[in-house]
Amino acid sequence: MPSGRFVSLEGGEGVGKSTQANLLAEALERRGFEVLLTREPGGTPGAEAIRQLLLAPPSPGWGAAAEALLFAAARADHVAQAIMPALARGAWVVCDRFLDSSRAYQGGAGGLADVDLLALHRIGSHGVLPDTTLLLDLGAEQAGERLQVRDAGHSDAIGGRDAAYHAGVCARFAELAAKDPGRFIRIDAAGSQEAVHGRILAAVGLAAPC
Repeated sequence: MPSGRFVSLEGGEGVGKSTQANLLAEALERRGFEVLLTREPGGTPGAEAIRQLLLAPPSPGWGAAAEALLFAAARADHVAQAIMPALARGAWVVCDRFLDSSRAYQGGAGGLADVDLLALHRIGSHGVLPDTTLLLDLGAEQAGERLQVRDAGHSDAIGGRDAAYHAGVCARFAELAAKDPGRFIRIDAAGSQEAVHGRILAAVGLAAPC
């Protein structure tokens, strides 16, 4: 049976993860691969329901621990119902965010211990990790400009947090990449969508389109 491959795209707000995940999935499909394009939180009916609780929470909102538990629950369903079956079929899984977002947001910015977040992941999702994690890097000013276009001033509960919070997120992503260079590949997210897409194709070992 062919072996599937699991690729996640990570990074802070406004770096272009969703756009690049779509472009990568399209490029893979053109090359004849079966692809599951998915996202976190979300990807299954149960996880999408939890997504709504996370991004539009009841007042006064969730603390970091409650957020981490909700993300872990959504991820457990996502892994069991969508990701693992796709990999077993030999498909590529392209996921817009995965575990490392919890480690950066609820961990780096929210203050939770990484060991606790990894324990939740081991219990809920059997410790499943991507084969490759593409960390999109973009300066804060450029990311802010993209966010203004994307959100038109209407951010969700997590994206709308202050600059210090998002600086903590970016710092933790950098730490995670430095500690696990075998899995993480840092991608310069500056420039046109096409230029970034070309860097991603090279990173995952696919020839750029002619």
